[in-house]
Amino acid sequence: MKEKEDLSIVFMGTPEFAVTILERIIKEGYNIKAVVTAPDRPAGRGRKLKESAVKACAVKNKIPVLQPTNLKDESFILRLKELNADLFIVVAFRMLPKVVWELPKMKTFNLHGSLLPQYRGAAPINWAIINGEKETGVTTFFIDEKIDTGNIIKQDKITIGKNESAGSLHDKMMLVGAETVIDTIEEIRQGTVTTYPQSNHELKEAPKINKKDCLIDFSQSLETIHNFIRGMSPYPTAWLKIKNTKTEDIKTMKVFTSEIELSTHYKEIALQKENGELYISHPEGRLIIKTLQLEGKKRLDATAFLLGFKPEEWSLVL
Repeated sequence: MKEKEDLSIVFMGTPEFAVTILERIIKEGYNIKAVVTAPDRPAGRGRKLKESAVKACAVKNKIPVLQPTNLKDESFILRLKELNADLFIVVAFRMLPKVVWELPKMKTFNLHGSLLPQYRGAAPINWAIINGEKETGVTTFFIDEKIDTGNIIKQDKITIGKNESAGSLHDKMMLVGAETVIDTIEEIRQGTVTTYPQSNHELKEAPKINKKDCLIDFSQSLETIHNFIRGMSPYPTAWLKIKNTKTEDIKTMKVFTSEIELSTHYKEIALQKENGELYISHPEGRLIIKTLQLEGKKRLDATAFLLGFKPEEWSLVL
């Protein structure tokens, strides 16, 4: 059995989600030989090159950084072979080719943001909330030829709150995921790791979400609409369209947070204002909009938004 400082690791990841896990691995004293992350990309109005969150963390901790554009590039593969790492760890990164994930002696494992086999895919956090799940979790598994299908190593469960957003669940999952990854590393290091295969029965998928997929469908139930909004918040964000009844100008409104009140008082779906609240009436009750952003404006809570907005001059585009 290797000591912590002798267990050599290559870490692969890109966004902030992966940084929490990387920092925890560093804190635990493992030997991280290199970090693999996405190339710097133009961002912002000035289109200046911006490094990934994982690269920034690696540079801060003086860890070598590899940024291949092609994961099958011969020079990249050669560099990985030269590192001769015992273990590869993947968190929020691209799909690896077999020539990469089969390199380390102790294999390559991935951390996924769901209780696999449920919610395989790019957006497991969003889809779990959109579908009204009360529980989700994280899974570590050894990578194989397909996406998110490898043998499971460890799983830890996370409760989803009634008004939990994708953003708040993401933050909880980072902390739980860090513990799960450390437990997984230790089982591998100590030679006590056991795995079991994934089932393929009655699966719920978690495909990538595009902007066109974020339009709110008001023909659905209030609970479904509310789940959709919180599952899209803060990104990629649920949205609707409103139309000025005088100018016929149409604007997009992003909805970040909402609440629902069930009642039988309303017969139509319409944009309304009452007692300082902005809401959309629905045959099942009210969808109260709490935080929003009108096209061309900054994000505001509904109280501040209503100071300069007259709902009676706008109608909901269904």
